[in-house]
Amino acid sequence: MGIQEALNYALYTNPLSSNAFDIAKSTITGLVSYVGLTPQTDIKMVVPSPVPLWKLAAATGPYVRLAAFSGALAVVLGAYGSHRQYPKETARDSMRIFETANRYHFIHTLALLGLPLCRASNVAGVFMVSGILMFCGPCYYFAFTSDKRFSKVTPFGGTCFILGWLAMLY
Repeated sequence: MGIQEALNYALYTNPLSSNAFDIAKSTITGLVSYVGLTPQTDIKMVVPSPVPLWKLAAATGPYVRLAAFSGALAVVLGAYGSHRQYPKETARDSMRIFETANRYHFIHTLALLGLPLCRASNVAGVFMVSGILMFCGPCYYFAFTSDKRFSKVTPFGGTCFILGWLAMLY
């Protein structure tokens, strides 16, 4: 038996060394695959087709449509209120309150357009719409009728506006 045959027997064909070699090979293979050192195959990037912005906004909830309706309502009420004849004794106050209600209505209608970009859009949306109804509604009512019946609701509407803006933070 020559040196080459002795080394071959000692390293490969010997039952003890062949089992040790198999154990070491499987351990190294498992360790390499666990750590992630295996050579990676080529990954082909699949670029999705662009989605129109209106489809993205429509997929996030009813806020764009709600803002469209609220904006149209604000324009209609603004036109009606600016051309209306107010009673002379309350004309100045009624016009000032009407302008405040209409301004807040427009501003918060624009805020409704930004709700699809927020994480807590449902919470912010409920507060914004509640604020429009509970703040602008009684102000419009007082400006048109000079009746203060619903004026106690107005501070709650203002609070809803504040909470709606704060909900847009999250």
